[in-house]
Amino acid sequence: MLYEFWDNFTSNLFKPLLLFFYFGFLIPLLKVRFEFPYVIYQGLTMYLLVAIGWQGGEELAKIKPEDIDNIAGFTLLGFALNFVIGIAAYFLLKYVTKMRQVDRATVAGYYGSDSAGTYATCVAFLAGVHIAFNAYMPVLLAFMEIPGCLVALYLVARLRHRGLNEAGYMPNEPGYIPAKAGVGPGTAARPGHGQSLETLHERGVEQELEISMEKLERPDWEPDQSPALGKAKRMPFFSRELLQEVFLNPGLVLLVGGIAIGFISALQGQKVVHDQNNLFVSAFQGVLCLFLLEMGMTASRKLPDLKSAGRGFIFFGLLAPNFFAVLGILLAHIYSDLTDTHFQPGTYVLFALLCGSASYITVPAVQRLAIPEASPTLPLAASLGLTFSYNVTIGIPLYIEFARLMGHWLPAA
Repeated sequence: MLYEFWDNFTSNLFKPLLLFFYFGFLIPLLKVRFEFPYVIYQGLTMYLLVAIGWQGGEELAKIKPEDIDNIAGFTLLGFALNFVIGIAAYFLLKYVTKMRQVDRATVAGYYGSDSAGTYATCVAFLAGVHIAFNAYMPVLLAFMEIPGCLVALYLVARLRHRGLNEAGYMPNEPGYIPAKAGVGPGTAARPGHGQSLETLHERGVEQELEISMEKLERPDWEPDQSPALGKAKRMPFFSRELLQEVFLNPGLVLLVGGIAIGFISALQGQKVVHDQNNLFVSAFQGVLCLFLLEMGMTASRKLPDLKSAGRGFIFFGLLAPNFFAVLGILLAHIYSDLTDTHFQPGTYVLFALLCGSASYITVPAVQRLAIPEASPTLPLAASLGLTFSYNVTIGIPLYIEFARLMGHWLPAA
């Protein structure tokens, strides 16, 4: 069994999709002067989200009405599990890193969400090795994206209640300046143990440079709406802008829209969807290869941001996905037994990936609006430079083998 595990695992590491990611990862390391046009990257991302939704909606049209209850229950399980994973990540980071509490809260939010890019890679990977999965998994992708946003907002609300200042420091953290003192000229900072005012000043300059460099990077889905330096504004958690970012963010809307259009179209018969399948199904693998080429370049460029994070943070970004993924497979098996629901083998793999991946689109947009106190670079360095890179290279083949082994120990219903 171990030999078969190793043989399957190593053979899966050199599929064309992963080779494109390796290639992209090498480009910055080799200092090749090549920039992937952002407009093309945005177009590829839009295509993947709509294509995932289209394929999921087309398959949803084939589902029997009596299966809807079990699908809704499984979706609710995924939503609740990602919320628990976000909280667990916050406490794990407390013991393995020395990060500020506000940064731990935002990183926890990233890991309490999921990644559409990682999901798309896994779907293509499963198709390449001929492993079937249930049609409603894109629905879980949409719903399991939301808990991370709620986790980050909830944890930061608690921190603000306990005295978080506008610079992102708690009263018991080095560098904290009382809110009443302000941050203007003449304000006396309170150095932590073993620190000087010069150290605090250098740290403040480094933070400003860090934020400035982040703003010079390519924009996200929309123009950067970050508060100006020195004018960080705490947005109410139930403001219209924030609720729109959580529930009506462009990525989620494109995904859900694709599901709805695919579903309605498929109900009218295969003659209606035939031409669109040439675009959203046949071209999916090729577009994903270009997407992974760009993501490899981005992940490689994010690695330097991890230098100041410490080894514990790096270990977390690489090891935590395995723990969360195995937990997902185990709970999916338990749910299958309790509800007498039959899951395809690939469903366990995709559910594991939704539990073990980290957001890099939705939660960063929420952080930009509602959590200006947190570092803009550390969470993205972890989600892209570490977890995304790990999942699309080692993680997906490993989760397939985890699912196979657990299938022997816990036969599906």
